[in-house]
Amino acid sequence: MTIPKDRVPYSAIVDRPPLTLPDGARMAVWTIVNVEEWSIENAMPRQVLSPPMGQPLLPDLPNWAWHEYGMRVGFWRFYECLKSFGITPTLAINGIVCKTYPRVAEAALEAGWEFMGHGYLQGPMHKLDDQREAVRKTVEAIRDFTGKPPRGWESPGLTETLETIDVLAEEGIEYVADWVLDDQPCEIQTSTGPIVSVPYPVETNDITMMALQHHTSDVFLKRGIDTFDRLYQESENITRIMAISLHPYITGVPHRIKYLEELYAYILDKPDVKVWTGEQILDWYRSQTASA
Repeated sequence: MTIPKDRVPYSAIVDRPPLTLPDGARMAVWTIVNVEEWSIENAMPRQVLSPPMGQPLLPDLPNWAWHEYGMRVGFWRFYECLKSFGITPTLAINGIVCKTYPRVAEAALEAGWEFMGHGYLQGPMHKLDDQREAVRKTVEAIRDFTGKPPRGWESPGLTETLETIDVLAEEGIEYVADWVLDDQPCEIQTSTGPIVSVPYPVETNDITMMALQHHTSDVFLKRGIDTFDRLYQESENITRIMAISLHPYITGVPHRIKYLEELYAYILDKPDVKVWTGEQILDWYRSQTASA
């Protein structure tokens, strides 16, 4: 059994060959919009309301409806926000969403968003009877809907077993967002050759800040700016990648959306910043490592 440390040799960021962005840019920022299918028959992946008297209940209507609001309303706030700033995000999508929320998937496709695999149905990879089947179903659903297979993958909840990365590579996935271990892309060794890890946020993820740590809404903006400022400063010497991870039922609500808008306004006001998708970062990184 291959453990993660065997797949990613240790590398200090200060010791690496330089990575150079085009047009004199110093850092890149990518946005990930996560759209998911929460099955009312199952326990909900997240909760905003704990069950009365602490006893889990099925069906869990209020928490299912919390997520449903994001797909009915919150997503469309994201759509207008991103459009107004001219930002093309990466859509991390459960494969089944192409069928269950076609209006959402169609809007993203028409807007030219990148589609990234996010599992078939929302739930940890560890609970699947057959990981490979779930990956294949996800790839097929996205390919059938968009006309091309996804190049990237973000597992539900960033979950992977020790075998997941091999399965993903074998099924044609080129980059992943699960390995949250660096400010630059890096290669992960698999049974069929390297797959690229593209930096993804944990502590600046809206799930972490709002659903788990229960911060006030303005913390999203403060932490986002603090993260950007430090990476922007450091990228004067070493190129950095920043990711903004969003969920329609969390940041797409009325009391938080303005902080996302303010964060984008702040970032876009700074010179020498590329606003890319995951696959753009992948292609750039490969061109850099090929040159090296």
